[in-house]
Amino acid sequence: MAAQFMEPRLVVLSRGPELYSTRRLATEAEKIGWAVRIIDPLTLTIVVGEKGGRIFHGGWPVECEAILPRIGYSITRRGVAIVRQFEQTGAIVLNSSYGIVRSRDKLMACQMMAERRVPVPITAHVGAWEDTGRAVSRVGGTPCVVKSTEGTHGSGVFLVRSEQQARQLVYQMLERGMRPLVQEYIEESHGQDIRAFVVGGEVVASMRRKAHGNEFRSNFHLGGSVNEVKLTQRQREIAVQAAETLGLDLAGVDMLESVRGPLVLEVNSSPGLEGIEGATSVNVAGKVAKHLNARFEAVQEEYALSHSDGLDTESG
Repeated sequence: MAAQFMEPRLVVLSRGPELYSTRRLATEAEKIGWAVRIIDPLTLTIVVGEKGGRIFHGGWPVECEAILPRIGYSITRRGVAIVRQFEQTGAIVLNSSYGIVRSRDKLMACQMMAERRVPVPITAHVGAWEDTGRAVSRVGGTPCVVKSTEGTHGSGVFLVRSEQQARQLVYQMLERGMRPLVQEYIEESHGQDIRAFVVGGEVVASMRRKAHGNEFRSNFHLGGSVNEVKLTQRQREIAVQAAETLGLDLAGVDMLESVRGPLVLEVNSSPGLEGIEGATSVNVAGKVAKHLNARFEAVQEEYALSHSDGLDTESG
């Protein structure tokens, strides 16, 4: 009820208040009437008991109508616990704890998308290094890609050109407790991919990313170049379906262009805004803020309807 008489409160969970994406999201939310706090998730404390749970910051309870998680890969486990606790308070969350977990596990994401018939590169999970040769064969031979099921910004991703090199990488990953994947190499898409930015079930912006020099990973953070690209209807449909499959309101869907059509390489639950806003001149942060507003208004409307029904019943 208090939210009807004051600015709705938004907490942006981010370890870097000075980061471009964090600042842009906070600024655009403030423009349309949200009271925004940026809080480092590692400074929050969860207290649970028989009456439920609460979240504290500096000894004071944190209360809000919505949260926007910008959870980095390195703090996924801790960050997801914080997001889950906010969900239990009834706060609007972009994205959900389950969505974040699904997107961070490349094998789980691939399995879920394959089940929903979202096209993905042929991928094999290797449980023992002795099976590397068979896995390489199943994805079409070398060259192929070897990567960890967990990682971001292109870390832990390698292009290998021989079965022996694949064996060595898989062995090293298993020794370090990592879960290696062997994935089909899409030659026609070498060094480039397409990122579609999905907000609330709609592609709001898209760009092509190209790697720098001999690098085959196209990530903006690795020095790749970006430029605006117009997606086909099929690419848009696939991007939206990938985000929905993983349960994400907000997602950066990375697609490869292959001879058999678009293939979803990865879905990022905390996509950066700097590259795509610069390449497309689209106010992506504003699109996110408007979607958040629509979610909030829907909750308010539902609340009003449920309580008006109760009043009608009593008066009747």
